[in-house]
Amino acid sequence: MSTEFPSSAQVVIIGGGVIGCSIAYHLTKLGWRDVLLLERHQLTSGTTWHAAGLLTTLRDTEAQTRLAKYSQDLYRSLEAETGQATGIINCGSIQLAQTADKALEMRRGLAMAGCFGVEGHEISPREVQELWPLADVSDLAAAFHFPNDARVNPTDVTMALAKGARMGGARILERVPVTGILSERGTVTGVRTGQGDITAQIVVNCAGMWAREVGALAGVHVPLQAAEHYYLISEPVAGVHPLLPILRDPGNAAYIREEAGKIMVGLFEREAAPWGLQGIPKDFAFGDIPPNWERMVPEIERAMRRVPSLLSTGIKLLFCGPESFTPDHNYLMGEAPDLRNFFVAAGFNSLGILSGGGVGHVMAHWIVNGRPPMDVWSVNIRRMHAWQNNPRYLRDRTVESLGIGYQDHWPFRQWETARGVKKSILHDRLAAAGACFGESAGWERPNWYADVGQTPQYEYAWGRQNWFANNAAEHRAVRENVGVFEQSSFAKLQVEGRDALSVLNRIATANLDVAVGRCVYTQFLNDGGGIEADLTVTRLAVDRFWVVTAAFTQTHVESWIRNHTPEGAFCILTDVSHAYAMLNLQGPASRALLASVSDDDFSKEGFAFGTAREVRIGYQTLLAVRLTYMGELGWELYIPAPFALPVYDALIQAGRSHGLRHCGYHALNSLRMEKAYRDWSHDIGPDDSPLQAGLEFTCAWNKAGGFIGRDALLRQRESGLPKRRLVQFLLQDPQGLLYHNEPIYRDGRRVGITTSAMYGHTLGAAVALGYVSHPDGVSDAFVTGGAYEIDVGGRRYAARASLMPLYDPRNVRVRS
Repeated sequence: MSTEFPSSAQVVIIGGGVIGCSIAYHLTKLGWRDVLLLERHQLTSGTTWHAAGLLTTLRDTEAQTRLAKYSQDLYRSLEAETGQATGIINCGSIQLAQTADKALEMRRGLAMAGCFGVEGHEISPREVQELWPLADVSDLAAAFHFPNDARVNPTDVTMALAKGARMGGARILERVPVTGILSERGTVTGVRTGQGDITAQIVVNCAGMWAREVGALAGVHVPLQAAEHYYLISEPVAGVHPLLPILRDPGNAAYIREEAGKIMVGLFEREAAPWGLQGIPKDFAFGDIPPNWERMVPEIERAMRRVPSLLSTGIKLLFCGPESFTPDHNYLMGEAPDLRNFFVAAGFNSLGILSGGGVGHVMAHWIVNGRPPMDVWSVNIRRMHAWQNNPRYLRDRTVESLGIGYQDHWPFRQWETARGVKKSILHDRLAAAGACFGESAGWERPNWYADVGQTPQYEYAWGRQNWFANNAAEHRAVRENVGVFEQSSFAKLQVEGRDALSVLNRIATANLDVAVGRCVYTQFLNDGGGIEADLTVTRLAVDRFWVVTAAFTQTHVESWIRNHTPEGAFCILTDVSHAYAMLNLQGPASRALLASVSDDDFSKEGFAFGTAREVRIGYQTLLAVRLTYMGELGWELYIPAPFALPVYDALIQAGRSHGLRHCGYHALNSLRMEKAYRDWSHDIGPDDSPLQAGLEFTCAWNKAGGFIGRDALLRQRESGLPKRRLVQFLLQDPQGLLYHNEPIYRDGRRVGITTSAMYGHTLGAAVALGYVSHPDGVSDAFVTGGAYEIDVGGRRYAARASLMPLYDPRNVRVRS
């Protein structure tokens, strides 16, 4: 191999930790040879070298569980392939539950992980004692053993990946810091170093806790923040050995494992300490941070109670090393939304070794094939927003995000820190009405409304939470009278210009060449026919369209439109989200309410479903769109922000005689679940096609120019019945509760997993959507001909399956 400094490469990877080396290794496995990895100091010198090396496969999400499972399998084969030891020890792991609620959470997680090939078993406290004789088990409600879990030496794993990459033709250069990112016309073209520029077709930012700074060189937001992260190593302890399982002890915010005849205790304190707020020192390598004993002693003592002998054993080392954390405790992966061919893989929240193999596999396929080999939206960098790169926001959120993985993962749990980023102009009105706010994409949004005298605050539980009755009342108001939903957080994108129609019509499945004033429900697909967006497009003029999508998808949808706008096309996208408030009136009395405050025609004949027009309420003019996501007669009202308060006040005052009730996002969810309306990122996503999801009706198969993904869908249709289909389920027992990720059984055999769920107050039981799979295809008869059960933490509930919405299947109420 040439020793000259390279001037070009097909792909340049920045960062020589486990992630960068894994991506290089996997790219060579896909046949790429011109792969160059640049490390500013030495391989593993950032955070990889001091990682604990745990391979515990039960994670919070499907994507992270799959990444961990792949990593575990890969690391077991690396030594045989490369000759480089990985230090893998097949010790298994045990997760402990001190409370009945934690035990239920883990039982649910165990059932989910089993769907992805993770072996696990519930064991008794006595069995824990047998596997870990030094552990105190007196306070345990339950425990769970994962026999295939393991631990590795992080440096050895990284060196094995690096060696494998070199064997495949990759070149790795140490002590070459990247000082700049080169780009042209919105596409990356290479990197700048002290030894010269390197042109490249692809650049991958794997710079760990420096990834935010590297992103800034490219004008790309990579929101992560380093924080102090601790583990201690005891003096030698009699009776410990390498095959002791890893103990994960959420109740004490710690993990415990053997370390060369000693005991390592890792700490995930509830209130963490951000580090490097002025930037990571340029010369920081193989470094640590002076530990804050005063702050950490209470955490140490609490964790040591699990192995009481530690309280009388000396501490050999209290190690504090920085790790980077993200605002939602999920990774940052994928192509940057605003710079083509610039990829990011960073922000692994102290789980880089655990996920490194899987991340390399997914990222390599993403780079080579243009999309990932599995749905990884939960870790896709395009879920993030530019404002999240705010240093103060990252500092305050990191205080909470470091320890969140070792806390109770309650249904509907809300972040407590870094709140109040975005507030609707109506926020104070909603607060006065009793709103209990949740957060989405920085927006404070009303999730439910408290009754008079009730505190608008969550009391978390796995059973019916304190707002269950409030949700039922809001739900009934929409079904029986009228409810008002404040949805100003929705992203509103104006797309205009002489080529706007041709651009959007090529992207969207539906035909958007409709009359002015028509609103169209549609999807955006990838080349494989997977659903990248689910949204509405309203034609406001011949050359002007209004694209409305959920707040959390805004970055992704904007980028999708921009990246699929042909060069030279006259098509301008403008984000007008903050210029408009949105009130959504839904329910059989919505027409009468609007007619009482406006002289415009809201009749069935005068204002048809799926149409939009300007209307006047009081002195104000706004855009009304007759749509529903709740399955009722209703209108979305897009109100210029200066008009929002008087329009709201007029509706609330007039609504008193129509039974109007404030409704939150939980009611929206329970209503849409009964109608089987899909939710993108839960029920549909990049791996799901309209044919599988029951959305084929949105596809304009014969429109001029076709649409992205059409050919893939035609191939799917020609291949016969889909192998998986989205089905609606209703529990037979009204007491059971579903959330998502519950295994689905048909005639006693597992056939799928739920994707979203909520209690259906009109149907009288929990409702879910989930995919049913069968290798010979899923016909209507297959769906309706079986007996179904849904597993909730080890208990199976009988369920009814339906391919038609269980509520108003013929849309009588929607079109009334």
